[in-house]
Amino acid sequence: MEQRTALWLSHHWPEDYDRCVRIGHRHVCRRCLWFWPACLATMLLTLAGLRWPDALDPWLVALLPVPVVIEWWGEHLGLIRYSAARQVPLTLLAAPAVGVGLARYLEHPGDRLFWGVVATYAVLCLIPFLIGPRLTRDRTRPGDADPDLSSPGRLG
Repeated sequence: MEQRTALWLSHHWPEDYDRCVRIGHRHVCRRCLWFWPACLATMLLTLAGLRWPDALDPWLVALLPVPVVIEWWGEHLGLIRYSAARQVPLTLLAAPAVGVGLARYLEHPGDRLFWGVVATYAVLCLIPFLIGPRLTRDRTRPGDADPDLSSPGRLG
């Protein structure tokens, strides 16, 4: 059994290290590796005043993450397989929206757009996470069941 990488580098279990890149002897979540630098850079640029027009925030902050959420649903419902080639561009599409949202939050902690988007996507991403294992279990014959399906920490 492979030793697990520290949680701050990868929130994936060893059976999901295909979702990671190796940096030295450590696994780093591929989505996080691309997402956080792009998100934080966008947040800092936004706070510095270099941003798209404020009037676009309701559209871009709310809609740029949609493809990532569709991918999340597809994977958790067993409709599509994980793909690094798909994950990276979708992550880079969503990261600026989250960066602008975080900047809005830092400037106004009660920002309704930020909290509305957070609450909406939290619910939308929780649904397939909860029903996905049940659907997968129902589609799998008893002898074909994946013994690791119930392993803790399988969050995508």
